[in-house]
Amino acid sequence: MRKSRWIVGILVLLVCVMAGQAAFAEYPTKQITVLQGFKAGGGSDTLAQLTQPFLEKAIGQSFINQYIPGATGAIAWTQLAKTAKKDGYTLSITNTPMLQTNYIMNPEITYNISELEPIANVVTDPGIIVVAKDSPYKTVEDFLKAAKENPGKLTVGNSGVGGDDFFTTLIFEKASGLKFQMIPFEGDGPSWQAAMGGKIDASFNNLGITYPQIKAGNLRALAVFTENRYELIPDVPTAKELGYNVVSGSSRGYSAPKGIPAETRDTLIAAFKKMAEMPEFVKACNDRASIIDMKFGDDYAKMLKEQEAAFKIIWDEVKEQYQGKK
Repeated sequence: MRKSRWIVGILVLLVCVMAGQAAFAEYPTKQITVLQGFKAGGGSDTLAQLTQPFLEKAIGQSFINQYIPGATGAIAWTQLAKTAKKDGYTLSITNTPMLQTNYIMNPEITYNISELEPIANVVTDPGIIVVAKDSPYKTVEDFLKAAKENPGKLTVGNSGVGGDDFFTTLIFEKASGLKFQMIPFEGDGPSWQAAMGGKIDASFNNLGITYPQIKAGNLRALAVFTENRYELIPDVPTAKELGYNVVSGSSRGYSAPKGIPAETRDTLIAAFKKMAEMPEFVKACNDRASIIDMKFGDDYAKMLKEQEAAFKIIWDEVKEQYQGKK
């Protein structure tokens, strides 16, 4: 009798294990939500719109974007880290440096990258200075001359306090000795839109986000923060050419809450790897000046930790300058 019960118990256990394995194998069985911590039109949205059709093809399910702007992305990332279900059906665009600088700069923000499961970095987007097509600043030299003659008066937008544009501006101020009036927005989109509408003098932004407007002639690019000139905008000088050793940008990818099933994590990573190999994805990125920089799983996590350490150093160097403005 005991032996029969023991056999029945083993069979029940095997059935449960097999059922669990089957459940994992079925992932995903429903729509996947992608949290975005910024308004539509910015870098997170650009990445989501770019990758969505290819990810849906790779994983066999649809993706829906949920916009939760505010606190430079911290509201969405806190939700991802603290309250999102750990089932793989809630992801978020994770872009640096805001992902890390939020809590580096503000102790009231309680999430950190150790509470996330990095899935894949997709692009690294260089910084750029753009102005309206009818701006009086025809060249970067015009812009810098005006800044020198009017210290602290030229208004320059950024995607929010703690973002790459914010840091780029601070670092460029330090390198050049110039001073700007920094105007934070809730994302890159509102920043370039304000520049295009003449509401601010310039926007410190990102190449991949602003390139469609540059190509259409609605924005004029003055300088790019890369090591070398970029092939799609060959007439735009780098900051290094001007004598300022400033190379800056933002990396953007996808993360899940820490603790999702290993099989789910592997399925997601496999989908991003499959997407990266699609010629149509590569073409779409090239057409939008989105520079592919794929890193998966543990490699992405390592990159985020290394960036976190670097951003702490940068903030320590400039925080007195910034805090002095407040």
